[in-house]
Amino acid sequence: MAEENLLVSEELYISCGVEIGTQQKSANMKSFIDKVRNDGLYILSIEKSDERIRTAAQLLAKYDPAQILVVSARQYGHRPIQQFAQAIGAQAIPGHFMPGTLTNPKLDHFREPEITVITDPIGDGQALKESVSIGIPVMSLCDSNNETKFIDWVIPVNNKGRKSLALVYWLLAREVLKARGKIKSDEEFKLAVEDFETEL
Repeated sequence: MAEENLLVSEELYISCGVEIGTQQKSANMKSFIDKVRNDGLYILSIEKSDERIRTAAQLLAKYDPAQILVVSARQYGHRPIQQFAQAIGAQAIPGHFMPGTLTNPKLDHFREPEITVITDPIGDGQALKESVSIGIPVMSLCDSNNETKFIDWVIPVNNKGRKSLALVYWLLAREVLKARGKIKSDEEFKLAVEDFETEL
């Protein structure tokens, strides 16, 4: 894919480390991996990441924003998912996902979303399990080592890095708003990637 067809420059993807995988790869993620670095880290394909972020936003734009639930147990995902949820009008659960949130109507924090977006299938395993058990689609950021068996839409990115998570959720927010016709151009999106970044 030519540079000008990407959502942001390849340089920005690389400076945020979106393509940096782990030293393990799962069979499910093999098709999203470009190469393995000398230090043993798997490198994800920027083109495929970009393409899948774009499609994810198109899919999310079809839902009532209030029916989208985004979760991240991982600390570096807390701020990005909160900013994303605020920008598009979705629900966010940063931090610990209480068992029964999607399956036990007696709980005060019970939710009934129509789709769940998770940051990491391992860290967000409870949200994944409950979404699958009630039969709602799951979209997930997946690193080179993730299993994707129960995931309906895989977004192959570094789902551990602070800058990577900020950029991915910033892009998803911008593209969802564009797909919904809320903003006409990239320039109209007033939030910066830094607004999505967890402070150290």
